[in-house]
Amino acid sequence: MERRRWLQAAVLMCLLLLCSGRELKNKRQAPAYNSTLAKTLAEYTSAVYTNDLSQLFTWTCEKCGDLTEGFEVIDLIIDVKNCLEVIPSIHGLSFLPLIYSSFTLMLIVLMSQAYVGFASDMSAVVVAFRGTQENSIQNWIEDLFWKQLDFDYPGMTEAKVHSGFYSAYHNTTLRDGVINGIQKTREAYGNIPIMVTGHSMGGAMASFCALDLIVNYGLEDVTLLTFGQPRIGNAVFASHFKKYLPNAIRVTNAHDIVPHLPPYYQYFPQKTYHHFPREVWVHNIGLDSLVYPIEQICDDSGEDPTCSRSVSGNSVQDHIHYLGISMHSESRGSCRIVTDDNMLRHKVDTVDGAIVFSKQPGLSVDQLLSTQ
Repeated sequence: MERRRWLQAAVLMCLLLLCSGRELKNKRQAPAYNSTLAKTLAEYTSAVYTNDLSQLFTWTCEKCGDLTEGFEVIDLIIDVKNCLEVIPSIHGLSFLPLIYSSFTLMLIVLMSQAYVGFASDMSAVVVAFRGTQENSIQNWIEDLFWKQLDFDYPGMTEAKVHSGFYSAYHNTTLRDGVINGIQKTREAYGNIPIMVTGHSMGGAMASFCALDLIVNYGLEDVTLLTFGQPRIGNAVFASHFKKYLPNAIRVTNAHDIVPHLPPYYQYFPQKTYHHFPREVWVHNIGLDSLVYPIEQICDDSGEDPTCSRSVSGNSVQDHIHYLGISMHSESRGSCRIVTDDNMLRHKVDTVDGAIVFSKQPGLSVDQLLSTQ
C-alpha cells in the first residue's frame, strides 16, 4: 500500500512538472493570467444572478462580498421587452410587466441583464452580464448544437458570427445602457480601465461588448475575462478578435459542455465556429485521493486540443460552478426578479422595453434615499 502511494505521488509530481513546464513556456507568449483577478471577476459574474434587484443595486446581496466588497453599482440594466406577461399601470410604467403591491415589485424578465459600476480597490469600471437561467440551460444547450453562422460582422471581411449572439448585445437596450453607465462612471472617476465579464450566454454578450468598446467607441484599456462561454464566430472572426483584444481570457471548467458549443469541426475551419484565444482550462489532475487543481494556460489558437477539447465536455454541473463559485440564480422559478418598492425612489428610465436603475456616482444609496 505504501509503495503504491509513493508511485502515485511520483506520477502526480511528473504530471505537475509537465503542466508547469507547459505553463512557463506559454507565459512567455501569452497574456498574463492573474488567478486573483479571475476569482474576483467570477464573484462579480456570480452576483449578477441575484434575483433581488434592491440587494444587487445596493450591493448587499449574499454574493456581494469577499473580493468585491465595497463595489458601487452605477447602472443596472434589465431588458424586459420579450417577456411581457402582466401589464398593470404603476407610476407611469404601464408598458412594463410589473406585479406590484405596497411591499413588493416583481419584474418578469428574460435573461438579458447587466450592471455597470466602480470597483475602488481596482480603480476600474466593471461591466457584468447575466447568463442563461439554470432552469433553461438544458434547452439552450440543445439549441446551441444547431446554431449556424449566418451574420457578417460589420467591417470585418469574411468574419461571420451567429445573429442571435450578436443581437443579444447589439440589438437590445443593454448596449446603450452599458455604454451610458461606462461614460458616467468614467466622468466621475477618470479615464480608468474597463473590465468586462460574464458567464455562459453572458460571456458571449461580454465578448461582443468588449469588442464594441474598442472597435466602435475607440476605448482603450479594456479587459475581457469570461467564464464558460460558447463559441460566437468563425476562425476569421477569432483572428480579428485576437487583434483587437490580444489579452482576452476565456476560463473553462473541467468538462463544462458549453465551451464545446456550437460544434467545432477541425476539417472545415472556415465554415465552422472557432473560439478566440486565450483559454485557461481549470481542471484537476492526479490519481485517487492525490488530486491537484490547476489552471492550465492554453495556446493561442483558440482551439488547443490539449485543453478543454481534450475531454468530452458533457457536464452541465461543471458549467454552473467556476473557481468554487456558483454561477446561477438562487431560485429555479421562471425568470422573475424581486425588489422592494424603495427601488422606485431611484432614477428609473424605461426605454424600448428596458428598465434601468441608475444612481449618481460617488453618492451612496443611503445618501440618495435621504435626499428624496
